[in-house]
Amino acid sequence: MAPPVTATSVPSSELPAAYEAAHVHEIYEHIAHHFSSTRYKPWPIIAAFLSSLEDGWIGLDSGTGNGKYLPLPVDRPGRLWTIGLDRSRNLLQIAKTAGEAEREVVWGDVLGYAWRHEIFDYAISIATIHHLATPERRKLAVKRLLSAVAPDHGRVLIYVWAVRQDEHSKRDIPTDPASTGSGQDVFVPWVMSDDKTQVFNRYYHMFEDGELASLATVAAEELGLIVGPPADAASLKGVEIRQNGWERSNHYVELRRWQT
Repeated sequence: MAPPVTATSVPSSELPAAYEAAHVHEIYEHIAHHFSSTRYKPWPIIAAFLSSLEDGWIGLDSGTGNGKYLPLPVDRPGRLWTIGLDRSRNLLQIAKTAGEAEREVVWGDVLGYAWRHEIFDYAISIATIHHLATPERRKLAVKRLLSAVAPDHGRVLIYVWAVRQDEHSKRDIPTDPASTGSGQDVFVPWVMSDDKTQVFNRYYHMFEDGELASLATVAAEELGLIVGPPADAASLKGVEIRQNGWERSNHYVELRRWQT
């Protein structure tokens, strides 16, 4: 039986970046090759999102991991150009040849300013933001995604792990009865296949129902964007939540920027 998921909290005395370095980044450097061997099948909604994009678009995979989404869409190979960003150099070495072709990848932080504003047509962030240790840092990550895409058509897809797990999940998420909808901080164990005594506890913020959409709304509003469908008035900028769902123990939102 796998080690259990355990509740945790980020110590107020510890800088969140240092906490993430110890409980996320260093761990993925250790487990990169084993982790990559278990991450090879694209999730359907993400594949469908990438298939819906226009030929010639250029996008960002923020937190690309082993780069499994860089070759997509499989039905139109080479028609999109997705650049992968990640903090793990070992995972980026794998991502560089995802799909048995040379890929463009960049070492960096999802909270950093690696790009000119509004330069991409689309951005995805898959199973990444839940590794950030505070609400402010998670909100900043969403801001970076919204700021990275074109103001008149840019599209963003974000996936995070959910407190609400489905019947196929192997994770039993401890919940706080007094929770106010702000999610649950946990350590999720990773057991190495070649040495079962090696267990690495990775930090996750598991999202409650509605929490991700609320986070995206606040992030957009703090960027001065109207949240809702495109407006009739001139000279306005906004973002529309096109999808807000739950799938196989994950929450996701799809956002589209617009301007008039």
